[in-house]
Amino acid sequence: MAVSKRMLWTGRVISILVSLAFILSAGMKFVGGPQIADGFAHLELKGRVPVIPLGILELSCVVVYLIPPTSVLGAILLTGYIGGAMLTCWRVGDPVYVHVVLGILVWLGLWLREERLKALIPLRTSLAS
Repeated sequence: MAVSKRMLWTGRVISILVSLAFILSAGMKFVGGPQIADGFAHLELKGRVPVIPLGILELSCVVVYLIPPTSVLGAILLTGYIGGAMLTCWRVGDPVYVHVVLGILVWLGLWLREERLKALIPLRTSLAS
C-alpha cells in the first residue's frame, strides 16, 4: 500500500505540530524562570533538577524524529520521554491525558507518512482479510 499524498501531508502536519509542542517545552527549559522552578517543585523533584540537560534531551529526540531516515528511532525515543513525563505526573496525581494524546499523535503522524510502518502495523478493514 503506497502512501497517498493526502496521507503523507496529513502525517507531516501532525508530526510538525507535535514536534512544535516538544520544541516549545524544550525552549521553556532553556529559558528557565520561576514558572519552571514552580513546575518542578509541584512534581516533587527536589534538589537541583538538570533542566538544561532535559531540554537538550527533548530537543535531540525531536530532531531525530523529524529526520526521515531516523524518524522511527525518534518516535521510540519520544515515546520513552513521554513515558517518563507521564509517570512523573501520575505519581503526584496530575492528569496524564495530554501525554497519552501526544504519544498517539507521535505515532499517528509517523504511521501516515512512513511506508515501513504500514507493513509492521497493518490496519485491516474487515475481519475476513
